[in-house]
Amino acid sequence: MTKSKKSNILITGAAGFIPSCLAHRLFTEGHDLVLVDNFHFPKKNKNLEGLSSCKRIERDDLFTWIEENEPAIDFVFHLGARTDTTETKKYIFDKLNVEYSQDIWRYCTLEDIPLIYASSAATYGLGEYGFVDDHEIVNSLKPLNAYGDSKNNFDKWALKEFMSPPAWYGFKFFNVFGPNEYHKGRMASVVFHFYHQLIKTGEVNLFKSHKNDYKNGEQTRDFIYVDDLINVMLHFHDNEGETNNGLYNIGTGNARTYNDLAKAIFKAVGKDPVINYVDTPEDIREKYQYFTEADMTKVKSAGYEKAFMSLEETVAHYVNEYLAKGNKVY
Repeated sequence: MTKSKKSNILITGAAGFIPSCLAHRLFTEGHDLVLVDNFHFPKKNKNLEGLSSCKRIERDDLFTWIEENEPAIDFVFHLGARTDTTETKKYIFDKLNVEYSQDIWRYCTLEDIPLIYASSAATYGLGEYGFVDDHEIVNSLKPLNAYGDSKNNFDKWALKEFMSPPAWYGFKFFNVFGPNEYHKGRMASVVFHFYHQLIKTGEVNLFKSHKNDYKNGEQTRDFIYVDDLINVMLHFHDNEGETNNGLYNIGTGNARTYNDLAKAIFKAVGKDPVINYVDTPEDIREKYQYFTEADMTKVKSAGYEKAFMSLEETVAHYVNEYLAKGNKVY
């Protein structure tokens, strides 16, 4: 049944990029929120401005708080994770991305609470099996880093579990950009970095192609604006139980080139493009992806019909409404 009433919703990773944007949307819709995160990072906490009335729980205290308070939670968005793809310590990913996620899953299963969690397109590796959210290929996927491995390991675990939440959806996010990513530093989107590079130097540097069948800057990604991503998640929240449990891609289904992206940023600031091409660093060259594009068939079959905004529209909105206004909060 489509949800319309006020709910009590728990969000993990709440001060982070995507979760904080989601929190603002849900708060605006009138829901009561329980925000879970490690709240000891002032730069990140800026994302929660305007949400001071919401309950906040430290990440490591969550299950003690649940045991002591027995909160009436109606839905869980488990979006918290260690997301640094350059982190190499496997135990960190095992603890935060796998074991903590398993604890969330068990809680939702025990209490009969619907669950949405963040997987990642990083699970697809170089795309040897395509970018199709088919459960049959999950065990064969070859992620390129410990982060992608941890996400795929939890997906594999979830698919094997006999006991599960009443409704559950694991979303494989593609290249998400938008407001509230400002604290992420080097892990922020290329849109964020290219914009600031342009403002500082008047130019944008892109990686050269090291493959004969791709011209410089013609490498592609499935870039999706955070607003569009949240729209998809809210569709599944609002219609939970009406579609199949499992893994779903969230991209636009339309790969665009880095040249397209750079030109969109220049257009948004009203300048002619000045694009340089630099060598891809040798340490990442062999694992550098030249193409990603989400197969969105499953999401569409789940009843999501809203059109995604174009790259040009979303870049212009991000640049003019947020970045050009001093990294305005969502």
